[in-house]
Amino acid sequence: MNKIKDDIYWMHKAIEQAHKAQQLGEIPVGAVLVADNKIIAKGWNHSIIDNDPTAHAEIMALRKGGKHLQNYRLLDATLYITLEPCVMCAGAIVHSRVKRVVYGASDLKTGAAGSFIDILQHPGMNHKVEITSGVLGEECAQLLSQFFKMRRAEKKTTETTATFNYSRLNHTRESQIASIWLNCYW
Repeated sequence: MNKIKDDIYWMHKAIEQAHKAQQLGEIPVGAVLVADNKIIAKGWNHSIIDNDPTAHAEIMALRKGGKHLQNYRLLDATLYITLEPCVMCAGAIVHSRVKRVVYGASDLKTGAAGSFIDILQHPGMNHKVEITSGVLGEECAQLLSQFFKMRRAEKKTTETTATFNYSRLNHTRESQIASIWLNCYW
């Protein structure tokens, strides 16, 4: 296989991990760590279910990769991620000495591989990481977009239900007080 075909193949594997995150109600981000043309570790977001703000897909894959190789230095490994890494994950990628990062969707608000800030190739870092961006980018972005659209719809349904329950109150003195209170604070 050539490099482009390899990148597409492995990104599909990262997307599979993102779907696992989505099935658990997590933000659908997935990662696979590849060395010697085979997956040595997989990860998907666990932050919500683990109550752990560091349990991003990249971190999960890096931790498992270190255990697999019995070394925190993941030299010559490539990390495939469906979303551009954040600052925290980019720092971990640099410290683990990953050779290359390939990501799908860019993150213009918090991306740390060049979209917002570039930690992976920052001159002050002790290791520079090769970056390939946009591999299956539309598919990765669509997965995130659909997830957040669904989240907003769920939130709207919850708000509508709360409004409906409020409207069912009798027009008693208590409901008038509740109405005044709700209008003041909401």
